[in-house]
Amino acid sequence: MSFQASVRQVDTVSIIDFTGRITLGDESDLLRETLQKELERGHKKLLLNLQGVTYCDSAGLGELVGCFTTVGRRGGSLKLLYVPKKIRDILQVTRLDGLFEICSDEAAAVKSFGITNPTVMSKILSHFRHS
Repeated sequence: MSFQASVRQVDTVSIIDFTGRITLGDESDLLRETLQKELERGHKKLLLNLQGVTYCDSAGLGELVGCFTTVGRRGGSLKLLYVPKKIRDILQVTRLDGLFEICSDEAAAVKSFGITNPTVMSKILSHFRHS
């Protein structure tokens, strides 16, 4: 299955539905480019729906972290939605589960963007201090 992305708007939140495998190459490029386009459109509240993602290698994981940092530096917020167990396990093993806000309910995730979050850099620094 090839990696695909589709974007939809719910209130002021861009929900990006991904399907397939996030791996080194075109797949990780598509992830980065999709988020970049949303930021260029002025959309800073991004919710990545990973329900249809079947696999994520280390390059894909690195791309997720890079996207999180980029979005934060541009004044936005990025959260993960419906993260499959295999990917949650990878996030836990690498201790990145504390970096990302992981949501299991779309409506609650959209609503949560209205709540002020700590700055991205303070969250990253705090995460790695406690690792």
